[in-house]
Amino acid sequence: MVKRAQPTRDEIFEILDEVKDPEVPALSVVELGIVRDASLENDTLVVTVTPTYSGCPAMHEIEADIRDALTRHGLGPIEIRTTYTPAWTTDWIGPEARAKLEAYGIAAPGAAAGVELVPLRRAGASVRCPFCKSKDTEQRSAFGSTACKAIWYCRSCRQPFEEFKAI
Repeated sequence: MVKRAQPTRDEIFEILDEVKDPEVPALSVVELGIVRDASLENDTLVVTVTPTYSGCPAMHEIEADIRDALTRHGLGPIEIRTTYTPAWTTDWIGPEARAKLEAYGIAAPGAAAGVELVPLRRAGASVRCPFCKSKDTEQRSAFGSTACKAIWYCRSCRQPFEEFKAI
């Protein structure tokens, strides 16, 4: 019997880049920074994930999708480990992923470094509209379709849009 060669960390990340976030399907769980590491421990593929926030309702689905993607590529056994330290931050979303968010119609988060947790944004600060790029916007609700997004309105193109909050 020929034993299959174990995949490299980069190959595993390439497979997991196919797994889309169920709440923001424009991005993969790798692009969002949810997948933190992948390694082989005693013939078990261990994938370490960090939720975008501790109460993220999509994590069970994300873990199942990760397991399914790896299994489809003939990998296993699989263990998924969740870590909360360091805490996930929107700073882990790279420039290409931020551009994908905007193309999808969601304003990308600003830099989180030094952001106070409450409030997440200075009063009066505006967000650039992902549709017409205007800064003539106003926040309509601190919470959007999920707790990690806010609802904004563009006065220029009159489009409502979501913003991925900086965390």
